[in-house]
Amino acid sequence: MSNSNPTKSASNIVWNLRRLFTSPDDPKIEQSLTALQARITAFDKAYRSSINVAGGPSAAHLLTALRDYEAIQAEMAKSNNYAYLVYAADTQPDAHRSLMQRVEEALTALGNLLIFFDLEWLGLADDAAQRLIADPVLANYRYYLQSARRFKPHTLSENEERLNNEKNMTGINAWQRLFTEYNSATQFKWDENGSSKTLNQSEILALIRNPDRQVRQRAHETFYGSLESQRDVRAFIYDTRFQDHLVNNRLRGYQSPIHPRNVANDIDGATVEAMMKVVERNFPLAHRYFGLKAKLLGLDKLQIYDQYAPVGEVKRTLSYDQARNKITTALTRFSPQFADISTRFFNENWIDAAPRTGKIGGAFCSPINPAEPPFILMSYNDQLYDVMTLAHELGHGIHFYLSAKQTGFNYNCSLPVAETASVFAEMLVFEDLLAEMTDERDRLSLICHKIEDSFATVYRQTVLTRFESLAYDARAKGRLSAQKINELWLQANAPYYGQVLQMTDGYEYGWSYIPHFIGSPFYCYAYSFGLLLTLGLYGMYRHEGASFVPKYTQLLESGGSLAAKDQMALIGIDITDTVFWQVGFDELARLVGEAEGLVK
Repeated sequence: MSNSNPTKSASNIVWNLRRLFTSPDDPKIEQSLTALQARITAFDKAYRSSINVAGGPSAAHLLTALRDYEAIQAEMAKSNNYAYLVYAADTQPDAHRSLMQRVEEALTALGNLLIFFDLEWLGLADDAAQRLIADPVLANYRYYLQSARRFKPHTLSENEERLNNEKNMTGINAWQRLFTEYNSATQFKWDENGSSKTLNQSEILALIRNPDRQVRQRAHETFYGSLESQRDVRAFIYDTRFQDHLVNNRLRGYQSPIHPRNVANDIDGATVEAMMKVVERNFPLAHRYFGLKAKLLGLDKLQIYDQYAPVGEVKRTLSYDQARNKITTALTRFSPQFADISTRFFNENWIDAAPRTGKIGGAFCSPINPAEPPFILMSYNDQLYDVMTLAHELGHGIHFYLSAKQTGFNYNCSLPVAETASVFAEMLVFEDLLAEMTDERDRLSLICHKIEDSFATVYRQTVLTRFESLAYDARAKGRLSAQKINELWLQANAPYYGQVLQMTDGYEYGWSYIPHFIGSPFYCYAYSFGLLLTLGLYGMYRHEGASFVPKYTQLLESGGSLAAKDQMALIGIDITDTVFWQVGFDELARLVGEAEGLVK
């Protein structure tokens, strides 16, 4: 059914951030920042020159310092996240932009006063550091202390780190804000039934999933036509971002543009590359499905704007309340504890789902600290894929909620593992929706939707990572124009789409609105990693049944207390084994085969 004018059942679903602060002008924000200044001054007096000492400090002294440091970081995260959440929900009011900038400047200055502590720990002799890491008194901080030393070869002096942080406010951080505000403020003119209106980014992209091919094509032309008109500004932002990253890597001694992300994720580059090569070896599975979908749509060949066209006549709109019920029911069947946690997100208004102009695109679940709940932002447009997005972000929320039993430094896990709970929650909802359907045409429609969603995660995110590599290699040789970036974008996408899907005119600007390229270089491979990892975990669940739930819950509760490799080893998974990565594609091939069987 056509849905070019979403009902917006979530128009009143806004989060309640009052447990953090009451408003952008809440005086408690300034009070918190002032109190932090005093606490950090006292911290400096108590611990400067007491960590990097001959033989190392006592375990008890370091434990006290870590707990004080953790408490300071938790308070800083509170004001930092509040400012960003307010800004992300609506980037247009000056009050929101001013709050974001004011808090960023204050926290940068405060953070500079804490740099000495990390540098002292990194400067400590290896034998003394290893003695402390192994000490039972510091058991709760073992992984944090050990993993922090990964950054030792890439850390500058205290003065250099302070200068870098100060310059970033008017440097790369400013460019990131410009990109965010530029994206969220961009509106798209849309004519319908003789009247004209403006749509935001999430609304225009929703139309690319419309059943009416003419609507999809027009939405595609409108969206990419607007991006093309802004190409010079967007290309300049990208060129600046790429060069900044290259300069930063050179100063810090990283081996490649992707190296900082791998170090931060505590995962070796060989494992990441092996995973991506397995993804690319499985591009023929995508080609097989695209050929099937072209036949289902009665087309000789798919165009880009046909990629996410719905298959069949299944009802593809669900209200926000319906989505809530579907998700809660699916979680209950897996674990009543998971359902109870998700209910808190709904009941306590930890979700902002209302579509609005000025809201940033995409979706996220933002953790703060173990004492505060995470908050979810998305734009719910009553589409079936919005249900999956909501389930995805609730999966993140459940993960953060369960890991709150960890210390603050062990609260957040690495990015590859961070996608596990989110994708797993999506799988639970998908299986539940599929089980309800008796009509084979409806089943085919839902299976196709899941296949396409999975492809967008595992294949597309690998393509995005390859594009970044190409772009950084090219930027190392000189400035990047919009035309050059376009060429690199099409080059990275070509192996995925092959000869079975046409990259329609305009798609060459597909790089220009993706926030991860600007805010988090090489973030995207974590999505591919997370989906394939979760497909393996979900296969274990289908085999083991209820006995899998406690192990999985324990995995989420471990938060960031272990490296990804060690976390997965706890449940018998070796992420360095390419055979394991193929298991995920076997699951996707099963879904494609089921779709083919339903067509026959």
